[in-house]
Amino acid sequence: MDGGSGGGGGDGDGDGIDHVRHRKKKALDCREEPISTVLASVSLYPNECSSDNSSSSPLSLLSSSSLSSSSSSSSSSSSNASSDSLINSIGREISISCLIRCSRSEYGSIASLNRGFRSLVRSGDLYKLRRLNGVIEHWIYFSCDLLEWEAFDPIQHRWMHLPRMTSHECFKWSDKESLAVGTELLVFGKEVTSHVIYAYSILTNSWTSGMRMNFPRCLFGSASLGEKAILAGGCDSQGNILDSAELYNSETKSWETLPRMKKPRKMCSGVFMDEKFYVIGGIGGPDSKVLSCGEEYDLVTKEWTEIPNMSPAGENEGQATAAAAAPPLVAVVNNELYAADYAESEVRKYDKGRRVWVTVGRLPERAGSMNGWGLAFRACGDQLIVIGGPRALAEGFIELNSWKPSDGPPQWNLLARKQSVNFVYNCAVMGC
Repeated sequence: MDGGSGGGGGDGDGDGIDHVRHRKKKALDCREEPISTVLASVSLYPNECSSDNSSSSPLSLLSSSSLSSSSSSSSSSSSNASSDSLINSIGREISISCLIRCSRSEYGSIASLNRGFRSLVRSGDLYKLRRLNGVIEHWIYFSCDLLEWEAFDPIQHRWMHLPRMTSHECFKWSDKESLAVGTELLVFGKEVTSHVIYAYSILTNSWTSGMRMNFPRCLFGSASLGEKAILAGGCDSQGNILDSAELYNSETKSWETLPRMKKPRKMCSGVFMDEKFYVIGGIGGPDSKVLSCGEEYDLVTKEWTEIPNMSPAGENEGQATAAAAAPPLVAVVNNELYAADYAESEVRKYDKGRRVWVTVGRLPERAGSMNGWGLAFRACGDQLIVIGGPRALAEGFIELNSWKPSDGPPQWNLLARKQSVNFVYNCAVMGC
């Protein structure tokens, strides 16, 4: 279902803003380097990868238990001793300091080298250290086929197939939402009469049943910020429109109920901007009318504030048209909110001071949709991504286009083209 929704949030779904990026002005940016390049630089310039051994070093935050299995076994054989030191010639701390600079597309191969590497990758500690050092890679996950997911690395230009989801037949045919948070991809749907969640972990490359929400729902707005995500509004199993919201912590796999919104709403979108969560547009009220307002949730004060005219659709869109349309196609890049107007094939930017939407240019030529469905509009780091499906079944391919927002109209770059006879059903961006 969310293949036609925006919802760019923090590191995950995109990925609106990254709170680490604001604290780390000089973040490491070696995302394009394969492990061979990084290790070669270690041999030539070992001091560049080393770090202070004091307790304030980010490496000291690495849980000692993450390598306990390899450490305890290292005394039994010389081969296991190499697992503890990770890379014999430079030692564990420098090894880890260099590994966080490697592209995460290399981590599968790294994990197969020895027990120490495997423990480090699968524990998730390596990704925590990357986040602390401001090393973030954004991958695009999307589904153009039932229960089938693919990932695209826009830096290495690599395509990857995820394991096929195994689920109940009802889930296969149900509408779905998706959200990337931390190192997880969450897919929401229904099985018979209950809402369910499936979680894909990049640590294990496998699907498992996700933790059930306190108030299960569908048709909600959502966004992620690092390892946390917020879901707001939607419908329950009886079709009631909700004003409730929940916060998900991907590290503890737990849900926290948040204060209720000012208005119940469904078919809405969510973003993180300026370290606050926004739910935008949707349908709500006793007459299920289109909502032109948005709401801001302050994570510090834990309060909601209504913001008028925040939806890019506004109040001019007809009720019949809005009822059939996808949720607002919105995304945040560098704390600026953008929207895709699929009807006019335009990109619009939100003026936070005047609280108005301003047209900045055109969408890519191949950005067709059915009332917004089948078109993905996402933030991917410092770029906007548009994924458009085939306009006709005979054409048989989709395109990924990117634009790094700047002054002037959008200049779209073709990232990739892939054969497909289907539209984009679901899409999420994971930053870790």
